[in-house]
Amino acid sequence: MQAALVVGATSEIGRAIARRLAGEVAILQLAGRDPERIEREAEDLRGGDVERVCVHRCDVLAPDGGASCLEALEPLPDVAVCVVGGARDQREAERDPRAAEDTMRTNYLGPAMLLGAIAERFAARGSGVIVGISSVSGERGRRSNYVYGSAKAGFTAFLSGLRHRLADSGVHVVTVKPGWVRTGTARPVARAPWLTAEPADVAEAVWRAVRTHRNVVYVRGRWRLVMAAVRAIPEPLFKRLRL
Repeated sequence: MQAALVVGATSEIGRAIARRLAGEVAILQLAGRDPERIEREAEDLRGGDVERVCVHRCDVLAPDGGASCLEALEPLPDVAVCVVGGARDQREAERDPRAAEDTMRTNYLGPAMLLGAIAERFAARGSGVIVGISSVSGERGRRSNYVYGSAKAGFTAFLSGLRHRLADSGVHVVTVKPGWVRTGTARPVARAPWLTAEPADVAEAVWRAVRTHRNVVYVRGRWRLVMAAVRAIPEPLFKRLRL
């Protein structure tokens, strides 16, 4: 494997994934909206096992989802990981249509457009692995985060359809659902440590999925059971729960 692209490399999860891939590829391509911040991360990685670390500006909120940055990639990566996303306050999204739109564009529309453009290039070549970081929040709409959850539901469906479409092309698509991750911006999750991952756990799960061509990965496997139970709650009862 020669090259890997990480889009959203300035987040804690993105940085962890970049560091994990740096030990496996010769060329690491880091992309995001703030090249100066990415350059600082690149400097930390240069001089290690990776031969070359490149920095690219990529804004998924652009009309093309940031796909124009792909023209600057040399070589075309073997693996592309999109870590772009993030939840905003649900109440803000309810009050402000612009906040809701920003959440939807950041978590679904932009990443989907970008990965769709990458998929076209990988399919033309006949090889490659695409990894999208989605969320367990997309498995059922809940009052506490349904704007964010709806965007992640759309992204999960997009990745599933892309995986199906490319099944015979030599290109594989992975959906990763981290669940709760202990980061500086995460809400306290000490009451459920068995459901909580570290950024390094997400990075390791991504690398294992790339190597083994997993389809859908829950970083903490227990989330699969938890969300199956949440989906199974009858709607009349579900509406009475404060989730």
